[in-house]
Amino acid sequence: MRRRKRNRLLGICLGMARLSATSLTCLRGPRLVFEGLGFSLNAGDALLLTGPNGSGKSSLLRLLAGLLSPLDGQIMANGHPISDDIEGHRATTAYLGHLDPVKSTLTVQENARFWATLLGLPDRVDVALATLNLTDLAALSGRVLSSGQRRRLSLTRLLLSPADLWLLDEPTVGLDTNAVATVEQMVADHRARGGVVILSTHVEFQLPGAKTLDLGDYTPAAFRSEAPV
Repeated sequence: MRRRKRNRLLGICLGMARLSATSLTCLRGPRLVFEGLGFSLNAGDALLLTGPNGSGKSSLLRLLAGLLSPLDGQIMANGHPISDDIEGHRATTAYLGHLDPVKSTLTVQENARFWATLLGLPDRVDVALATLNLTDLAALSGRVLSSGQRRRLSLTRLLLSPADLWLLDEPTVGLDTNAVATVEQMVADHRARGGVVILSTHVEFQLPGAKTLDLGDYTPAAFRSEAPV
């Protein structure tokens, strides 16, 4: 394990791609979602996922998070297959999916403190709540929060984690204009620190200098005329 960690650090120092995918193929049930997909990202890069519904944006994010396994191809982190140390990869990855894992029986602050303790940065709770404009709601139970408030609370997990890689699936769903601007700034700050961000969104999101990956370009020919699922 010590040698593997040293090799990963060496890969970063030599300018090796922080995250890359080669000939990635995804099968969900009986359906081949995409095939031959590839990209390469370095420190500070961002990748915007586009494509029609059913093209595999959420599936790709789950693959990159190590929650699914590809049918074919390889995902590399700092020059090493993530399959070599999947738990280590997950420890350096923050994944935000469609569902907000807010515990309804806990207050806003208790939810954030639980995540912070789990992720290892309990001293950041107050700052995270303030950043997402949740300080005045800290004593409220999770069960009374609006969808937008629940989403903002979920987003605090990004600030409570030391993860270098952020994987965000529609991160601004339910947010107002001010909250979207806050998330845009969070992403910009993370990239400025050398972090990598991959996100999907159907709304306008300021992501200067980002690369774009249209998953519709990787839909197998046999499935291109099918309705999205």
